[in-house]
Amino acid sequence: MTQDVLIEVRDLEVCFDIKTKKLFRTEVQQLRAVDGVSFDIRRGETVGLVGESGSGKTTVGRAILRAIDPTDGDVIFHSRKRDVDLAHADAKELRGMRKKMGMVMGEGAHSISDMAHDLLRAFRPRMSLVFQDPYSSLNPRMTVRDIIAEPLIAGGLMRDRDQIDQRVREIAARCKLNLEHLRRFPHAFSGGQRQRICIARALVTKPDFVVCDESVSALDVSIQAEIVNLLKDLQDEMGVAFLFIAHDLSVVAQISHRVAVMYVGKFVEYAPTDSLFFKPRHPYTKALLSAIPQADPDATFNPMRLEGEIPNPLAAPSGCRFHTRCPMAQDICKAKVPEWRELAPEHFVACHFADEAE
Repeated sequence: MTQDVLIEVRDLEVCFDIKTKKLFRTEVQQLRAVDGVSFDIRRGETVGLVGESGSGKTTVGRAILRAIDPTDGDVIFHSRKRDVDLAHADAKELRGMRKKMGMVMGEGAHSISDMAHDLLRAFRPRMSLVFQDPYSSLNPRMTVRDIIAEPLIAGGLMRDRDQIDQRVREIAARCKLNLEHLRRFPHAFSGGQRQRICIARALVTKPDFVVCDESVSALDVSIQAEIVNLLKDLQDEMGVAFLFIAHDLSVVAQISHRVAVMYVGKFVEYAPTDSLFFKPRHPYTKALLSAIPQADPDATFNPMRLEGEIPNPLAAPSGCRFHTRCPMAQDICKAKVPEWRELAPEHFVACHFADEAE
């Protein structure tokens, strides 16, 4: 393990019990939303996490933050002083990361803004979260100043109002917000401006690690580019590490140092961005990349067509989970789970025929 690793995830599993009412009984099935995921995030880098809806991307991010309790596996946070296993830490060990225990995502919350409020009150400064929807994740009854200042106050990091105002103005300026607008309410701002407010709120405590959960997917393409450039600038200035969850590979390519591709709860490929985009090894990664529109109007757009839909995680296929849609699938793919192996430096893939996927 390199010395600059900040977050180390080992064999992470997250399962949910799904209850289905039958005629005379209730049937309980186990949904494996995340199944044996392993990767690491280094200090000051961005790891992109991509895949179709329902693949488990958001669950991975929230399990790392312990907004969802992992069923199994380890999530090691390598702080400057000591290592903390967030997946198994008790209340005493987590006190340095979180303000209180027993917080459940959205418990007692009536909207996403309430959920955001609960999370911000629970997390200590080293980790933070930027939500997907900038419209519903901001409390409409709070001013921009109070929204950005909330993590400082809730976490007990600052008590002096002048110090809080100074810190709020500092991070607002870094996020390119008009300081004259800090007394306004969220309804007065556009989607891009609201997302800047969300980013300022996430970074006001100077965290080491931030999960960006589809944080640009609700914005126009031109605004997406502005937010991505802002995140890159803030990373250079503050040294923060990002887990950037998205389904748009073209956006991920702009911001990520490494990219993980997820399918039905499992990683199928994980590699440096250039290696993954220019030499993908897994058929699913190839299909995703082929669907990116070309900037050249004369270029031939010929996306790889996949048959069927993404499988139901409650009834995940045997062997390789992608075999039901894979154009390269053979009998071994149905019977045997492919080995997670390193084919090139830092380029990992789970495919029986990855050596042939040139």
